[in-house]
Amino acid sequence: MIQDSNFCWPLRIYYEDTDAGGIVYYANYLKYFERARTEWLRQLGVNQQELADQQQAMFVVKSSLVDYHLPARLDDELQLITVVEKLGRASLVFVQEAWRGTQCLVSGRFKVGCVDTQTIRPCAIPPAVLQALQASHFPSLD
Repeated sequence: MIQDSNFCWPLRIYYEDTDAGGIVYYANYLKYFERARTEWLRQLGVNQQELADQQQAMFVVKSSLVDYHLPARLDDELQLITVVEKLGRASLVFVQEAWRGTQCLVSGRFKVGCVDTQTIRPCAIPPAVLQALQASHFPSLD
């Protein structure tokens, strides 16, 4: 279990989320984790569309590693936990987990980079966004 979680986002499983076997289709967890990261940024006051439009910067997933422990099923209520493990000048590493009660169903690690919207090349996280991240008590800038 992630200790001292920074952000928790609730999610209910709907019929559309499940496969023919009645369990959540494995790729849906990538969408769930993306939504949780987006809601976490929103909580910090970062609007990703404004970031792209006004500062020509956006976040993209560079890598992901996901482990599936137990299945979620129709009507399950999950809690998605998001913790920033590392904050750099142009990237973040997230550890995320999907929980049903006391059971960790899925866990993953995601490296997300900041890129210029025009060139799609790495760029520094804009100063105001970096300040918001640092103010949230994440690991210090290296």
